[in-house]
Amino acid sequence: METSTLFAFLVILMAAAFFLGRGRSLAQAQAAGGVRRLNSLPSYYGMLTLLWCGIPSLIVLSLWLVFDSVIIQQLLIQSLPADIRALAPAELGLKVNTIENMALTGMTAGAAPYELEAINTLNQLRGTSNTALTGLALLIAALAGFWGWSRIQPDLKARNQVEGAFKFILLACSCLAILTTVGIVLSVLFESIRFFSMIPITDFVFGTAWSPQMAIREDQVGGSGAFGAIPLFVGTLLISFIAMIVAVPAGLMSAIYLSEYANSKVRGVVKPALEILAGIPTVVYGFFAALTVAPMIRDTGTSMGLSVSSESALAAGLVMGIMIIPFVSSLSDDVINAVPQSLRDGSLGLGSTQSETIRQVVIPAALPGIVGGILLAVSRAIGETMIVVMAASLAANLTANPLEPVTTVTVQIVTLLVGDQEFDSPKTLAAFALGLMLFIVTLGLNFIALHVVKKYREQYD
Repeated sequence: METSTLFAFLVILMAAAFFLGRGRSLAQAQAAGGVRRLNSLPSYYGMLTLLWCGIPSLIVLSLWLVFDSVIIQQLLIQSLPADIRALAPAELGLKVNTIENMALTGMTAGAAPYELEAINTLNQLRGTSNTALTGLALLIAALAGFWGWSRIQPDLKARNQVEGAFKFILLACSCLAILTTVGIVLSVLFESIRFFSMIPITDFVFGTAWSPQMAIREDQVGGSGAFGAIPLFVGTLLISFIAMIVAVPAGLMSAIYLSEYANSKVRGVVKPALEILAGIPTVVYGFFAALTVAPMIRDTGTSMGLSVSSESALAAGLVMGIMIIPFVSSLSDDVINAVPQSLRDGSLGLGSTQSETIRQVVIPAALPGIVGGILLAVSRAIGETMIVVMAASLAANLTANPLEPVTTVTVQIVTLLVGDQEFDSPKTLAAFALGLMLFIVTLGLNFIALHVVKKYREQYD
């Protein structure tokens, strides 16, 4: 049975367990003198039976899916001839991948006899695994559901047990999110340490030349590539700065208009239309930047006697700013609407005009939230890739001229990890070092923003 079909059967069993548990509680309540004799509502008894039926079987299903492929692969390797098992790990892994691909596609033309036998063994192992998983999961669901159903009594504190189970599930989800974050940081950190063991950290942080292609001849750049990250961070900050110049004023002004001046009809049309920009894929923005904005900037600059590259930071920054406007506008609008109306009424009652009330009361009171929205927009700009790939360039130029081509950290990370690369080379490990530095810079920006938010929150609370 396929995994999706098995999961559907488990869902059906869980639904049946709910109604059976609820029905048993109602029957016992009727025999005891009414529903009021129950310690909890009937729905809690049904939910408790559902949890007994679903949680153990889903745990078994999850663990089986995690370890199934590893165990099958090891059994497959043990079934191979001794001379094949004696190959180097990389060659053996290639052989196993070839066998798995042939088993998946059914294309066995030209396969060696041992490969045909291994394909049959692999199919048998997978069939046995699916059959065993189906039987075990359904059996556990049925037995555990029956156990939960049989424990239902009028004095059973079903509500406490159900709420405790959901509290544990929520705690597990929270821990999973935390462990995922820790895992991401540690994976980037360990690979970055490997990179810095090959390339001095001072050359990476303070170097002004970026050429990660490993040299073939000794007379090329450094004989082993150049890994100075300053041009990448300068390009990232330049494009992000241009985007913020576009997004922050436009987004903040539109939020002020929608929340303070626009009537309900205008707001009902303008706000959804503005937020449509957030739903456009970034690759579409990239096409717009490459095919429309960049040629327009180049032609305009040429007519004014300026030397404008066809792939400039200005084009990427302008389109990125347009993309970020909904983030600033929507968050600022929500924050401004959250300012108590009593503050506005008090200001207007003292004789202030509406514009003075907005400038001197509403905006200062909403400033912490506005700063948070701008911070989110900055993070969105720093992490953008597709627009820069299509509208800027891959050239790591150290320049502050927005009319010249530049690149960003995220673009270089993608470039370094594309293709068949060895993870033991500095060229590939440089991507993890760039990710670590980007994480540190973003963390520093968050710390500064939180300090500013705290300062103004204390002033206007």
